[in-house]
Amino acid sequence: MSQDPTPPAKRPTTKVVPLKPNRDLAWQVAPSLWTSFKYAWMGLSYAFLTQRNFRIHLMVGSLAIALGGFLHLSVVELAVIGLTIGAVLAMELLNTAIESVVDLTVKQTYHELAKIAKDCAAAAVLVSSIAALLVAGCLLLPRLFAMVQLALH
Repeated sequence: MSQDPTPPAKRPTTKVVPLKPNRDLAWQVAPSLWTSFKYAWMGLSYAFLTQRNFRIHLMVGSLAIALGGFLHLSVVELAVIGLTIGAVLAMELLNTAIESVVDLTVKQTYHELAKIAKDCAAAAVLVSSIAALLVAGCLLLPRLFAMVQLALH
């Protein structure tokens, strides 16, 4: 630890003022609730148009819900599948946001921390996708096997 060699009487005095963030106008980021929804819709549209994996997750999720309806799953079972699909889609949106911010920060250069951030965000999508597959499998497969077994006999 370095010591300041200037005698205490000759050091410049600075008044330490605790920083209080100015949050008075934070709620006014979007001028209206409608504008906030418009921005959110723009994010969904961007992800759908530019992110192949978002479209894949959306398609597989729609198929799972349709299959659940066809197999007459209960409302609670369909809700559980819907929530896991929502978690996967939300993770995909967060992954896209993190990748965009990292790309903005590091530009065209390689940085190990940028790689870690992107890999961890992608891993979050993978973990939520595996969980969604397990949930859908536990709820859909027994009914699907029973239906196929009935059809064969």
